[in-house]
Amino acid sequence: MARNFRRTRSVQPIADLNVTNLIDLGFMLLIIFMIVANPTIQKEQTIPVNLPEVSKAPEQKSDPNDVFMAVGVDAQGRFYIENKNAPIGMAELRSQLRAYALQSKPPVIRIRGDSRVPYQKVAELFNEVQKAGLTRFTIDAQSQD
Repeated sequence: MARNFRRTRSVQPIADLNVTNLIDLGFMLLIIFMIVANPTIQKEQTIPVNLPEVSKAPEQKSDPNDVFMAVGVDAQGRFYIENKNAPIGMAELRSQLRAYALQSKPPVIRIRGDSRVPYQKVAELFNEVQKAGLTRFTIDAQSQD
């Protein structure tokens, strides 16, 4: 007795979904988005700002045994060094920073700038710290609760 293992053919539509067209549509939308977004990105990067000039210095990792020394600028742009209540001039600031740099283990300088001080004054302080050879410094900020 012979058996027939063939299925009977029925005329039914193929239920497969062709995703090639959907992928093409996705890439086309991505390209359109990139073309439209490009002028917006260019406008954000061309804000005219006069940035202060400072010299570059390499960044070093901190040691838990480091000594910290605070140097700050108040709202009127006057410079202060830790534990001194009177403002100091730029020449005295330079000499103090050079003295710190000549120590066997120079301290880490904590730069403290008033929130209302012009940015140029803080940049001058950065520059003086770097010129003195003190390459390790932190920036103090007040945290918001």
